[in-house]
Order: sequence, then C-alpha cells, then structure tokens
Amino acid sequence: MTDNKPIDPYDKPAGGWDALKSSWQALREQQVLVKGANTLLRANQPRGFDCPGCAWPDRNVHSTFEFCENGVKAVANEATSKRVTREFFAANSVSELAQWEDRLLEAQGRLTEPMVYDAGSDHYRPIAWDDAFALVADALNDLSSPDEAIFYTSGRTSNEAAFLYQLFVREYGTNNLPDCSNMCHEASGVALTEQLGSGKGSVTLEDFEHADAIFIFGQNPGTNHPRMLGELRTASRRGCRIVVFNPLRERGLERFANPQSPADMLGGSGTRIASEYYQPRIGGDLAVATALAKVVVERDAVDADFIAAHTSGFEHFAASLRATGWDTLERESGLTRADLEHAAQTYIDSPTTILCWGMGITQHARSVATIQMLANLLLLRGNIGRPGAGPCPVRGHSNVQGDRTMGIYEQPSPAFLDRLGAEFDFQPPRAHGHDTIAAIEAMHDGRAGVFFAMGGNFAAATPDSARVVEALRRCQLTVHVSTKLNRSHLVHGRQALILPCLGRTEIDLQASGPQAVTVEDSMSMVHLSSGMNPAASDQLLSEPAIVARLAAATLPRSRTPWLWLVEDYDRIRDRIARVIDGFADFNSRVRASGGFHLHHPGRERVFPTASGKATFHAHPLLPAVEARDGKLFTLMTVRSHDQYNTTVYGLDDRYRGVHGLRRVCFINAADLRRLGFYDGELVDITSVWSDGERTVTGFRLVEYDIPEGCLASYFPETNALVPLDHHAERARTPASKSIPVRLARSTTA
Repeated sequence: MTDNKPIDPYDKPAGGWDALKSSWQALREQQVLVKGANTLLRANQPRGFDCPGCAWPDRNVHSTFEFCENGVKAVANEATSKRVTREFFAANSVSELAQWEDRLLEAQGRLTEPMVYDAGSDHYRPIAWDDAFALVADALNDLSSPDEAIFYTSGRTSNEAAFLYQLFVREYGTNNLPDCSNMCHEASGVALTEQLGSGKGSVTLEDFEHADAIFIFGQNPGTNHPRMLGELRTASRRGCRIVVFNPLRERGLERFANPQSPADMLGGSGTRIASEYYQPRIGGDLAVATALAKVVVERDAVDADFIAAHTSGFEHFAASLRATGWDTLERESGLTRADLEHAAQTYIDSPTTILCWGMGITQHARSVATIQMLANLLLLRGNIGRPGAGPCPVRGHSNVQGDRTMGIYEQPSPAFLDRLGAEFDFQPPRAHGHDTIAAIEAMHDGRAGVFFAMGGNFAAATPDSARVVEALRRCQLTVHVSTKLNRSHLVHGRQALILPCLGRTEIDLQASGPQAVTVEDSMSMVHLSSGMNPAASDQLLSEPAIVARLAAATLPRSRTPWLWLVEDYDRIRDRIARVIDGFADFNSRVRASGGFHLHHPGRERVFPTASGKATFHAHPLLPAVEARDGKLFTLMTVRSHDQYNTTVYGLDDRYRGVHGLRRVCFINAADLRRLGFYDGELVDITSVWSDGERTVTGFRLVEYDIPEGCLASYFPETNALVPLDHHAERARTPASKSIPVRLARSTTA
C-alpha cells in the first residue's frame, strides 16, 4: 500500500514570501482579513497583547511588526469570526463529534457559552454560569479528600489567573497542580536548580548581541519559535558562529529570509544560519556534550580562575571525562571524533557562548543528565555571568514560565507556602501533589475523581493516549476552561463542563474598567498584555473571574476576598508582590516600557545552591538499547510547521516538503533499503515496552535526511506510542523524543 501525495523538498530559505503567503491564508481562512491585520499591529506591543503562541521575548517594543508566521496563525485562530453555539451542540452529539479530526473540531470557531454534558441525550447543552460553578463546588466538596481532585494548568494562563488558581487549589487543600511544564521543560528546571540554584535560563536578548558562538541543541526555531530566527540571522551576519546539533535537517536552522528585510525578500537566498550542522543519533546529545567537555579539559582550555572561585566538583568531573573513551563517545553520539573535536574547538575559540536547547533535549529518559552536562560545558569556560554567555532553555507556550513562577507546581517550597499562608491567613497543604504522569495514574486507578483543566488539550497533549482516555472517562467530573472546541471535551467523565473564556486578544472588562494581565517570557521579562477586540460572546468570562467565582462557590468560609480581587487586577498584583520573590512594586514596574526583568543570580555569578557554588555533575554514558535483529528504531515526535502544540492549523509541513497529510514517518534511505521498504509505503508503528506493545496504523514512509536507526513523526498522532512510565529520570517528563519502535507493512486498507 502506498500514498501517492507528492513530497516536495523545500530548497528556499525559511520565512520569506512563503511565510507572508501562509500568514495571509490564515487570516482568510478564519474570515478576519481586516480585523486580523489590525489585531496583529497590537501583538507584542507596549499597549497591546502578548502573542498567545510561543514565549520568545520581544526585541523592539516600539516596532509595529513584532509577530511571525505562526504568531499570525495563533492570533487568527483566536480572533476568528467563526462561532460554536448551542445550536452546533444541539445538532452534533458527543459520540458524533468524537469521530471528527482534531483539526476540524478547532476549526469550528470560538466557544460562546458554558455547556454541560447531558448523558441521556449524549449532547452538550447550555448551563448558567452560577449553576456551573455550583456543580463544580458540589463535586469538589463531596470528595472524601481534596487530594482526589486534579487541577491542571496550560502555559497560556496569565500570571494573575495562575496566582489565583494556585491559591484557590491550596486553600481547597491540595498541591495537585500538574501543568504543561511537567511535559516539556521540567527537566531543565530540575537540572539547573540543582546545579546553578535557579531553574531558569540566565541570558537575555541583549546577550545574543554579544555572543561569539551560539550552540543549539534539539530545537527547531523555524517552526516552534520563528522570531528567534531574527536573532540568529543578526548574529550570523555579524560573524557569530552558530553550531547546531539536531538529528533532522531543519530548514530554519540552515537559511532564513526575514520578511521584514527588503534585501532578504528581494534577494531570495536569505541568510545562512548554521555555520556548523551536526546530526547526532536520537538520544546522542549526552554523548555530544560529554565529548565537547572532554576536549575542553584535555586541551587545558578551562577557565581555572572561575572554576576555583565559583564551582565545586571539578576534579571528579574532569577525571570522569578522561576515563571516557572516544569509541564510546562516537558510538553513543552517532558522530565522528573529528566532528566532535571540531565543534569543541569552535567552543574553545569563542570567548562568549550561549547554549540553547528545546524539547529535543528535555523529552528523553536522561534529559536531566544531558542538561547538566551542557551546564558543565558552560562552567568549564566561565560562560555564566558574562555578557553574551549562559544557558538558554527555550520555553514553548506563552506564559509557561510565568505560571511556574506564580506557584503552579506540585512540589512547592516551604518558604513559598509560608509566605502564601501568612498573606491569606490559612494553612497551605505541605504534602507534594501529583505531576502530570501521577495525575493520569491517579485518575486511572480511581484515586482521583474530579479533573479541572485551566486551558490546554489534556487528552491530546499527554502520552499513552489510550490510558489517558480511560483515566478521564473514569472521573466523576471533568471541567475544561477553553476558548475553542478540542479533543478533551469529548473525552469526558460521568459529568462534564466546558467553560468558555476570553482570549488574549479580547477586552477584559471588570468592575473598575478594562484590565491588563501580565506574562513572563522565556528570558524572564515580565510585561503587560491588554486585549483590543470585543469578546467573541457576551457570555465569556476572563480566567481570573472564572477562578474567583469558582473559589467563592467552593470555599464559602474563605477569608480571601475573591470577587473583590478580580474587580481590579492591580489588587491581585499587589498580593503577588507580597508573596512572590522579585515582584516588589509590581504594578509600578510592569507599567514601564517593556516591563521588567526578573533577577537571575547567575548573572552576577551568584549560585544559591546548598554549597553556595555552581556544581559540576558527572554522568556516565549508558549504552543504547539495540535490537539483535536490527529492526528496533528510535522514534521522536515532532511538530509540523502548520501546528502549534496540539492545535493543527492545516495538513502541510512546508519546510519538510509534506503536503496534505500528517500520518507520516521520516526515515533514512539506507534503512528503507535494509528493511525492503520504499518511499511512500504505508506502515504500522509499534512501540516496544516492558508492559506490552502500542500500535498506530497507516503511516506513510518519507525518505528524509535523518540518521540511520532513527525515525520522526508528528504528535499528537504518535502520542499513543509513548508509555506512561517512559519518562525523564527525576523530572518525569514524557520521553516522547526517544520511543523504541518497530515498523511493519500496514494492515490499514
């Protein structure tokens, strides 16, 4: 069986005219050509809204054009003229909607009023807001323990909503606050906090202006953070070395034509991004980082003064590097010694270096070890606390970092709980709560009966899809705060609610007038976000208002003035300032042009670890699991260019040459020949794990530039292959970038 849709290799630079064309098409498809264009002029502006897409910082707060192609799609998707009304739900049963593709569900438009699931008719029907809050409050208060409730958070949630949300959950009595960080950069936080005393990156955009080299590991900015390409383009043009490690050849890391540059647009060829591009085997990054560190040590290129003054554990770490043989490093990395030594020399020759990484690093079993090895590499040459240098974990969703700063965390520190309890006059729970994986297990095993999601698409975003569906269906109640219809609304408990909320682009009108919320970007800049469009429906509530009204209904004896707080968000920010470190004088500072930067101690070479120093961590290499028959592959899940997280805008992946389909599997040409398969053939993919096999069917093989033994395919279609207990050591991030799988000719007709 074959799929005859053409695969057209893309030989143009990323961005350019095709990005402009795609942006225009997105506005047209959502029927908001004029409204969308006007809205975009306020995207990432001082008196505008923060893009609901990625968390990349804003370069120029006075520029009119601070958005990218995928930002246009995100804004168009939210500002759409299409609506999902009560008539839509009356015409379509939940069972019927469950057969629709995810893309078609979200394409219906904005939700317009709260809906409750009616089991008798298998339809959602309208419900008044007060009745909806009473239903949730009754379900929560009927539980035998607050720990039987799960409160999930999407990274899109504002600081104000997140702070109120975690406060409500802790006043209710639990720390069950799983969030999307558990599934993406949890490993970065665990690794860096242990090693440097802070789980965030230390660099700012200004550091990109001074870096002599930028190393990029496991990241595809052309699709996931397109505005980052502007920084890389500028760096490349001034002579900065850009060194890429990625199993896939990604067009955005090769060449980029900035749509805002007349020279790039008229010239056509764009700017070269990567000066060196290496393709390690999937999971080979720990060996890569180890090899680079080994060369630095053995060539005596370390910053001895920095190491002596600011670090501990160097001698043991250096000894472990010297004991690691090159045959092991070459085998585990998939690269030659010559390549690794060349990359290491680039690092040595660059006085200031930034190391960037994305989920291609964090979603592995040994992601914490890999990130700590990258930090080791920085420490060896003193590349922390100087301009143009430092760690840069590039976060995904718009406020995922801010949510964690606000206390959305299942393992809060005692100091944070002390301040929170003192400010709001209650005793917060101290026991750690469930992370995302533990939450799924608790629902599946019957230890949790209520699931409340503040944004996101939990059923589609999580690993081990079949088990997640079973877990959600076993709940007494599932509740989703959302702007648009998605898969999770159709994977419901015995009772279910959809609570529609305002989007980033919309005016948030409260008792004191229009409100602004705040967000924190990937480099710890905190700034205001104010919508400009009328609400999609007069029935929509803001996320802070939803939390406040739910808290007031659930906790009638609470001393917190919930409804008063949401009359004016300055009141929420005043309370944040008294609880969260770094937010003193919040309301005044955030109104400065561009907002303010949250202090990172590493920028002053201060490391608040137990020892007061940054620590070197040695991590031995473990041999990769190999199948004796040579038929076991390692598969990584990736985004297409036409999606953001689980939101699929279309069926094209322009930069990889895929058009009109998503069930594809990228494979090396030599592996095709070895297995007797051919390009275009349909296969079934089966993950091999200790608890059994999981299979997805009907995927087209696409010959691609990827190392032998490695495969890539899109999520969420392949999330079903990720075993729930296949996750990062200590961080428990799903290991979606290293799934052991086999291929077989498809059984799909």
